[in-house]
Amino acid sequence: MSAPSDAPPYLDPSLSLPQRAQDLVSRMTLEEKVSQMVHQSAAIPRLGVPEYNWWNECLHGVGRAGLATVFPQAIGLAATWDVELMGRVAVAISDEARAKHHEFVRQGIRDIYTGLTFWSPNVNIFRDPRWGRGHETYGEDPHLTARMGVAFVKGLQGDHPKYLKLVATPKHYAVHSGPEPARHTFDARVSRRVLYDTYLPAFEACVKEGKAASVMGAYNRVNGEPCCASPTLLQAILRNEWGFDGYVVSDCGAINDIFMWHRVVETAPEAAALAVKNGCELNCGDTFHYLLGAVEGGFITEEEISRAVKRLFVARMRLGMFDPPEMVPYTEIPYSVVDSPPHRRLALESARESLVLLKNEGGLLPLRKDLKTIAVIGPYATDSQSLRGNYNGTPSAEVTILEGIRRKVGRTTRVLYATATDIAGATAVDAEEAWTICRGADVAIVVLGSSPWLEGEEGQLCGLMGDGDRHQLDLAGHQQWVLERVHATGIPVVLVLLNGSALAITWADENVPAILETWYPGQAGGLAVADALFGDYDPGGRLPVTFYRSLDQLPPFDDYSMTGHTYRYFRGDPLYPFGYGLSYTRFSYSDLKLSRTKLKAGQALRVSVTIQNTGSRPGDEVVQLYLRDVETSLPAPIRSLRGFRRIQRLGPGRKKTVRFIVEPQHMALVNEDGRRVIEPGLFELSIGGGQPGARGTEEGRNVLTASFEVIGQGLIPYRVS
Repeated sequence: MSAPSDAPPYLDPSLSLPQRAQDLVSRMTLEEKVSQMVHQSAAIPRLGVPEYNWWNECLHGVGRAGLATVFPQAIGLAATWDVELMGRVAVAISDEARAKHHEFVRQGIRDIYTGLTFWSPNVNIFRDPRWGRGHETYGEDPHLTARMGVAFVKGLQGDHPKYLKLVATPKHYAVHSGPEPARHTFDARVSRRVLYDTYLPAFEACVKEGKAASVMGAYNRVNGEPCCASPTLLQAILRNEWGFDGYVVSDCGAINDIFMWHRVVETAPEAAALAVKNGCELNCGDTFHYLLGAVEGGFITEEEISRAVKRLFVARMRLGMFDPPEMVPYTEIPYSVVDSPPHRRLALESARESLVLLKNEGGLLPLRKDLKTIAVIGPYATDSQSLRGNYNGTPSAEVTILEGIRRKVGRTTRVLYATATDIAGATAVDAEEAWTICRGADVAIVVLGSSPWLEGEEGQLCGLMGDGDRHQLDLAGHQQWVLERVHATGIPVVLVLLNGSALAITWADENVPAILETWYPGQAGGLAVADALFGDYDPGGRLPVTFYRSLDQLPPFDDYSMTGHTYRYFRGDPLYPFGYGLSYTRFSYSDLKLSRTKLKAGQALRVSVTIQNTGSRPGDEVVQLYLRDVETSLPAPIRSLRGFRRIQRLGPGRKKTVRFIVEPQHMALVNEDGRRVIEPGLFELSIGGGQPGARGTEEGRNVLTASFEVIGQGLIPYRVS
C-alpha cells in the first residue's frame, strides 16, 4: 500500500523506515526536534505527529496501567528455569499491552503507561542479596539471565518482518546493582575482564539475539563515565562492537545526575549535549530541553540532534504509528485478551513453576487435605502486595496464601489464622492467639519473608524501611521470634517464604522440617502454593541466586570486582547453592556421552545424558550443565552454567535423553583486554540436578562429570545460540 499522491514521503509505507524518518525529521524545527527527545514528547500538529509518552513498564505484566494479568515477579520467573515458559509469558504481556494501548488511543489517552515502548526486562546481574531491586532481575548468573532475557525480549517485540509488537528495553546498562542510595553518585570500578565476563553478556545477548530495539542506561558511572553519556558503553561497545541500531533512553533523571551529582560537567546544557553526542537519544526527565541552549553554546550541533531524533522516529514507525492500522497486524488484538482465562491459567502455571522446595525433612510435604486443623500464621499469608511485587499491574482477582489453603482443604478441615506480627516484624499482632491456635493444630504453615514495602527501588514503595536496600539477610524484625515460638509448640511446621531475594534462614534450615520458597508469585500465588503444599503439584523450581548463611560471608556491598560474589566466585559454604531445589520425587542420571574428548579450539561439543524418574510420582527436573576450566592461566570462575533444560512431568520410571551443544564461546574465558579466549588444556563438565558436590545433589539428583581436552587456542567471537 502506498500513501496518497499528495502525502509526504514519511507517510509512504512503501519507503524504507530510515528514509521516512529522515524526511519527517527534516521538516522539523530545532525546537520541535528537541521536544521529541524527552519521555513526554509533544505533539507537532502541523506534521500530524501526536503527543507520545515513552514511559511504560512490564517486568512481569503490564504495569501501572490498571487491569492486567500479574505474573510472578522477574526473580520468580527466573526460578522456573524455563525459557519456553518465559517466552509465552512475554507474548501474553505483549498481547495485553497492545490491546490496552489501542483502547487508550481510542479514548484519547496518551499519558504515561499507555504507550508501546516498555522499559523491561531488567537484566542486571543480582550480584549481592542486599540490593533492593534484585527481585526485578533474573538472578546472579550471566547465562541464565541472558537466556531468560532473550526469550522475554523476543516475546515482547514479536516476529513480524516489518513491525514491532512492542519495543523492549533491557536495563540498566551497565554494571548496576546497588547500593540504591548511591546510584546517583556511584562510580562502579571494574576491569574489562570483569565487565565482559559478568556484567555485559546478558545485554549483548538481548541486543544480538533478541534484537532489542532500545536499551536503558543506568544512573551510575562506570570507570568514571556516566552510563548515559559513556563513549565506552554506548559507542565503542553497544554500537560499534554489537551493531546496535536502536535508540538509548536514560534512566529517569540520570541526565540531570551527570552535572548535579557526578559533576562530570558543570551545567545542564553540557550534560544534555554530552549524553546525545555519545549515543543517548531519549531522556526520561526534562534535562534534554536544555539542548536548545547547548546548540547556542556550541556544545552540540543540530545535525547531531537530528541523528538522535531520526532513531526515535524509526522506532515509532516500526511500531506502525504512522501507517494505516489495517497494515499493522497487532492493532487487531482485541481488548478481551486482558485478564483473559488463558492468561490467568498462564499466571498459575508460571507461579507453580517458580516454587522452590528448599527442605522437606521426613516427607512432611505434601500435606493431607483431610487434616483436622491447620494453623496459618504470619502477615504474608494475607498480604496482596507481596503477591504482586513491584512495577505491577492490577489483577481483577488474586488469591492470597491463606485463601489458597482454605480453597484446597476438605470441608471438615478447620483453617485458623493469626497474623502474629506486622509485615516489617516491628510489632506483635494477636501473638497470643497465634500460639493458642497452634497448640491445637495438626500442622502450622508459617508465612514470612520480605516485601516490596521493605525492598525496592530507592525505597520507592517503602515507608516502613528506608532506602530500598536490605541491611540484613535475616527475617526482618520479630519474624524470627514468631517462627521460633510456633516451633516451640511442638507441632510440625512448614515455612512458606514470600520474598525477592536470598534470606539467611539458617535457624529455620536447622529446625523447621519443610521450607517452600515462593518469591513474589503474582495473582495466582495462593493457588500455586496450595497446589504444592497439598501435593497437586510437585515443586520443581531452582534457585537463581545463592542463599548465604549470613552477611559475614559477603564482601563489601559496593565491591563490583565479583571476588566472593555469586556461586561463580564464592568459595564459602552457602546455605542453599545456586541451582538448588528439591522435589517430591527422585531423579537419577546415567549414560553421559560427549561427542569427543579432544577438540580443537573453536569446535563445538555435543553432550547427551539420560535422566530417569526413580520416584513414585510425576515431577519436574531442571538439568544443569556446568563447565570448569581446569588448567587456565587466566582468572577463572569456580564453574559456570553453560546449559539448562527443564523437563516437565516426567512420570515414575520414565526416562528422557537430554542433549546440549557446548559452543566455543562457552569454553572461553575473558582476558584482561576483554576478549574471549580459549586456552589449551583440560575442562571439567558436570551435568545433573545441580552443581557438582552441592547440597541437594546427594538427595537423588546425582551429578555426572566428564573431562575433555582443548587443543590449540584462539579468540572466540560471540555466536548467536
